[in-house]
Amino acid sequence: MTTENPFRAGLRTERVGEPCAMVIFGASGDLSHRKLLPALYNLGLTGVLPANFAVVGFAKDAFTRDAYRAEMKTATAEFSRRKPLDEEVWGDFAAGLDYVSGSFNDPAAFQKLKVALDAADKARGTQGNRLFYCAVPPSVMPMILEQLNASGLVQNRGKGAPWSRIILEKPFGHDSDSARELNGKVHEVFSESQVYRIDHYLGKETVQNLMVFRFGNSIFEPVWNRQYVDHVQITAAEDIGVERRGGYYEEAGILRDMVQNHLMQLLSLTAMEAPVAFDADAVRDEKVKVLRAIRPILREEVQQLTVRGQYGRGAYRGKPAPAYREEEKVAKDSRVGTFAALKLYLDNWRWDGVPFYLRTGKRLPKRVTEISVHFQRLPHSLFGALQAETAHNVLAIRIQPDEGISMRFNSKVPGEGMRVRSVNMDFRYGSAFGAEPPEAYERLLLDAMIGDATLFTRSDEVDTAWKLVTEILEGWKEWPGEPSFYEAGSWGPQAAEELIAADGRHWRRL
Repeated sequence: MTTENPFRAGLRTERVGEPCAMVIFGASGDLSHRKLLPALYNLGLTGVLPANFAVVGFAKDAFTRDAYRAEMKTATAEFSRRKPLDEEVWGDFAAGLDYVSGSFNDPAAFQKLKVALDAADKARGTQGNRLFYCAVPPSVMPMILEQLNASGLVQNRGKGAPWSRIILEKPFGHDSDSARELNGKVHEVFSESQVYRIDHYLGKETVQNLMVFRFGNSIFEPVWNRQYVDHVQITAAEDIGVERRGGYYEEAGILRDMVQNHLMQLLSLTAMEAPVAFDADAVRDEKVKVLRAIRPILREEVQQLTVRGQYGRGAYRGKPAPAYREEEKVAKDSRVGTFAALKLYLDNWRWDGVPFYLRTGKRLPKRVTEISVHFQRLPHSLFGALQAETAHNVLAIRIQPDEGISMRFNSKVPGEGMRVRSVNMDFRYGSAFGAEPPEAYERLLLDAMIGDATLFTRSDEVDTAWKLVTEILEGWKEWPGEPSFYEAGSWGPQAAEELIAADGRHWRRL
């Protein structure tokens, strides 16, 4: 006899994407293989992909339509979270999968794209709606924007008429000036309401649940402020190195790759005020307020308030791991950071005086992303010397893996005498709801098809986050010394421990 999980009741979604043709620029790349096509296939499996839907891949590689379909079938079978591949669902999906080979600055290739999209309208009933996805580096985006504009593929004729939207991958620019320039080019072709700047962290279930956790429960909001919170830690750790992306990482580094986007988004969601409504503009208005409240780190303060680290030789899963400077396409004297730790303050009423400690890095012991809110200690201990170890309550929101929330509090140990010990109360998505959370790209692609921009970043968000990060980048550039080296497989350089220890605190053990 099977019993239905009561937490699953009513979870079937009524959100279905609008008919459209999706164009993926950079369709032969790693992102398409590992994330985009598997996510679209999974949406088809769950019944929320519109029946009138098509995908047109666009890249330089010389695939035929059949060869591209075969390539994507293999990738989807490998990387989809739903296994084995459902041949019937894949067959219907692949029937709307086309491919155009060409350069991003070739007008003739965009005319071929236009022909393919017109064919999709007739064969798949996509109604002239276009969703463009730029899975390409920022340097390529202006070429695509120029050709989209010249070819007449972009339209925005008002309510009820065919629409065009564009999804832009991170990194959005490489500093404040370049991001502002890129925004200008985007707005020459698309209005802001048509632009969806994607940060896949915002598509994760636990990140979305953070808003429900805070604003859907009455017991947490009263203590979510400077009167009760001692400090906040945000960690985004990766156990892998730069792999074959050494050339990209030499240009990007940890600040551009992780801090400007992912960590700033997590910080803003943790610290934001309640929006007046759960819609795109209201939510993003509050996030921007948080970013504007971050106290700037001046260049002369960079060495006191930030740590730049770089991994050296070490071990990964029991095997020797090379140093960053030994990775492919990395300079032998590179000073690029693969680890960053920051101490930030928000100059507003809610968080005045509460430090936010951020850390992220490559080649750390495990892959984990977590937000932990550390509450103030009790003003007086009733339980003697144990108080120092047990009184610090912590609320931890685990973003990945094992998505969930845990609360650390103090409890009496059973038995004679008064012994106190810290214990955890845990909530895990997998065990509570009996289902694996959907991939972030599934949620975000569906939102873009529907026209819901709540989980995408707005131009002023991007600009404000870049202002903070650009100052740190300039400070690091002027920093005469080497980065703080750390052994691959460790939790980062000693300087990161010293950054938080100087305030009498320590990083949470993960």
